[in-house]
Amino acid sequence: MMNNYLSVSPEIQKALDEGRPVVALESTILSHGMPYPENVTFSHKVEEIVRAEGAIPATTAIIGGKLKVGLTSEELELMCRADGVGKVSRRDVAVYLATGKTGATTVATTMMLAEMAGIKVFATGGIGGVHRGAETTMDISADLQELAHTDVAVVCAGAKSLLDIPKTLEYLETMGVPVLGMGTEDFPAFYCRKSGCKVDAKIDTPAEVAKILKTKWDLGLAGGVVIGNPIPEEFELDYDEMEKVIQRALKAAEEEGIHGKDTTPFLLSHIKDYTMGVSFASNLQLAYNNAKVAARIAMEYAKLK
Repeated sequence: MMNNYLSVSPEIQKALDEGRPVVALESTILSHGMPYPENVTFSHKVEEIVRAEGAIPATTAIIGGKLKVGLTSEELELMCRADGVGKVSRRDVAVYLATGKTGATTVATTMMLAEMAGIKVFATGGIGGVHRGAETTMDISADLQELAHTDVAVVCAGAKSLLDIPKTLEYLETMGVPVLGMGTEDFPAFYCRKSGCKVDAKIDTPAEVAKILKTKWDLGLAGGVVIGNPIPEEFELDYDEMEKVIQRALKAAEEEGIHGKDTTPFLLSHIKDYTMGVSFASNLQLAYNNAKVAARIAMEYAKLK
């Protein structure tokens, strides 16, 4: 039945059948996180980085009633132009498939598609989490529930700094999701290398991460793993300055009545404007760095399998 909905590109399917490393990539960052045509350049470069490390990139999307794992250049262009492209989380998948709408995959949906295809490692910018003020709004990203139940490792620059990071980590702990730090004891805060919160374990090499992943899933411990990979130092932004910018963006969102899945794209867009594009440049670099590390982890995991 799944074959009616899931479409894996021949290159990716061949790699999976042969036990070669594959890295999943999301498309929401293209359709709702970056302007055109900068997102086109990004989409190709991030795939090139994965290939340069020896793995196969698998960008995901929902197109023409299919869950697509691996996009052609034309399909990447479609997602980057973002005309009529929705932002699709788990709750939206059936609606988009049944109605033939085009949808960009979030962290949660990309994890779903990766697991369906048999891909174990996924690179993104930052995970969603518990939003500030969630004690009254109950605004909590579906990414966290997906991490609790879906067997995919997510390499990220931590959680987006516009979130409530301590609450996000508490939620992950409750759900039994390991949070690892790639060469760090401090959980990254997207644009910043440190959030002031500790990871569960500092890991120094991709091989160590791969061994942890294999051990977890060999034991039948369901769910994903968060791998916090700090933004390279030369692209890090000042934590206190970013907090001022985030507070300004949050106030704008409140004044305009922005909520739900529109919140993060709205905030990121305003943060970019308030920092005169500096935050966008950092966003690109952390995403590239995550793709590189994810590919190296996928390579090591393939050796264990």
